[in-house]
Amino acid sequence: MRIGEAPRPPFDAVILAGGRSSRLGGVPKAGLVVEGVTLLERTCAALAEARQMVVVGPEADGWRGLPGTPSFVREEPAFAGPAAALVAGLRAGTGVRARWCAVVACDMPRVAELVDVLLAEAADDDGASLVAVDGGRAQPLAALYRSDDLAAAVDAVLAAGTADNLSMRSLLASVRTRPVPVAPGTTHDVDTWADARVLGVDVP
Repeated sequence: MRIGEAPRPPFDAVILAGGRSSRLGGVPKAGLVVEGVTLLERTCAALAEARQMVVVGPEADGWRGLPGTPSFVREEPAFAGPAAALVAGLRAGTGVRARWCAVVACDMPRVAELVDVLLAEAADDDGASLVAVDGGRAQPLAALYRSDDLAAAVDAVLAAGTADNLSMRSLLASVRTRPVPVAPGTTHDVDTWADARVLGVDVP
């Protein structure tokens, strides 16, 4: 926080970093490098103020010493989709939850800008969760959720069955959200090598 800025609200964080990366030939997105820093490192640094941070994905030797000192967990079974990963990440947290929970995918190079906008918007707390809208599209994996509402949604889904291969829309159906416009490109992520080149990723 810079001098003169309002204090940022306390928050937890769940980072999704365990997809198949099928359109990248299986190369893990978390380890892709932009300006000498991996995408996972960039994401953890943007969320380093989190009271507790959970990365949902495989833990590699190179991830020791990440900003924010995250814990790691995997959804079971692995690759069961982003909703299952979010459920695993939220349930891996310990102790009292912060009011807010940032939920982000690990492959957005401009994640720091995203986090700044969402946390600033949280000061206008009207009881809704905050979902980034980029280019007219809502991004549920670029969001700041009210932790109690997110936990209630997860509990309801698990009471009825499983989150495996569940859509994010279904998981979040009961969560009241408010759209937060962000600058174009803020949530652009790396799905293909063409995306990687456009976003400044070092391409092998």
